[in-house]
Amino acid sequence: MKTVLAALLFGALSLAPPALAQSLEEMAGQMIVVGFAGNTAGARQVKALRAEIAAGGIGGVMFLRSNVSSLAAVRAMNAAFRAASPELPPFIALDQEGGAVERLTAGVGFKEVANAETIAANNSPERAGLVYGEMARSVAELGFTVNFGPVVDLNLNPGNQIIAKYGRAFGKNPKTVIPYAEAFIKAHRKAGLITALKHFPGHGSSTADSHEGFVDITRTWQENELLPYKALIGAGLADLVMVGHLYHSGYSAGDLQLPSSLSPEWITGVLRGELGYEGVVISDDLEMGAIREHFSLEETVTRAVRAGMDVLLFSNTANPRASLGGEIRAILVAEAEADPEFRARIEESYRRIVALKQRIGG
Repeated sequence: MKTVLAALLFGALSLAPPALAQSLEEMAGQMIVVGFAGNTAGARQVKALRAEIAAGGIGGVMFLRSNVSSLAAVRAMNAAFRAASPELPPFIALDQEGGAVERLTAGVGFKEVANAETIAANNSPERAGLVYGEMARSVAELGFTVNFGPVVDLNLNPGNQIIAKYGRAFGKNPKTVIPYAEAFIKAHRKAGLITALKHFPGHGSSTADSHEGFVDITRTWQENELLPYKALIGAGLADLVMVGHLYHSGYSAGDLQLPSSLSPEWITGVLRGELGYEGVVISDDLEMGAIREHFSLEETVTRAVRAGMDVLLFSNTANPRASLGGEIRAILVAEAEADPEFRARIEESYRRIVALKQRIGG
């Protein structure tokens, strides 16, 4: 099956316009998605990011609430980002789950929806699809191309600080989570948006928050947390899979305490090997405490790529700077020039990213 899928992927890419055949620097650039400062199209860093996208220096941007001053301003920024690379559209991403986790709010005139727990409690999957359909159309109308959802974590720990606390899970049973996640995904695809299953391999049983620091799921994680991924991947409904920063002693190389986002055992072994996922893998924010408190920027970038990561997501909030995308790209290029296997990983990721981006807006 993997051979057939690979053949289909390479075949599809052979039909891509010649302009998509890029240099090493541009292939590496497609692997980078960064947050930014500014909330208008005329802001200095917004203009700089537009230029980076046009030059192939980065593959996309991520919005935080600080980037949203008005819906009109968001629409203008996104139009500028998209116009910078019409043949290979940028990932223009946000977290718009509903409930507490959203970047577009009623404060700027966006119609909010409830969190996943409330949606599942009060709606059938069919009705949820209508709710998410309206939200997805509104997000797409503003020019976004990616929504980081749905959450497919299982609500296994009522005291969980990041999932249960905010009602981000559809339920504790995979049989509940899967149909609501499917409704979310199909609604977004109909609007031309890409979605991301998160947070692989499962954050719902954890007892800590990876935003704050190291999270060990060795004693709490359950294998049924993989079931939503297995079902949705099998149904062809996984556009992106977002890997969290979760440590499990059974899935970490030797004595190294590697979180899942830097672990080949999780990404290459479980996600690609056991679950058969052939698509694009994206990291959760690589500036979360679980990463930046334990790994340098160079270690983070190189370990993530060697583990099988395709897209490196940086919120650019820990030490905000306009140069971050260039710093990451320089690390990728230098490592690729020194190691043919690392270069092959970049080329592999680039092919996956291009294949996915060709679906944007479709």
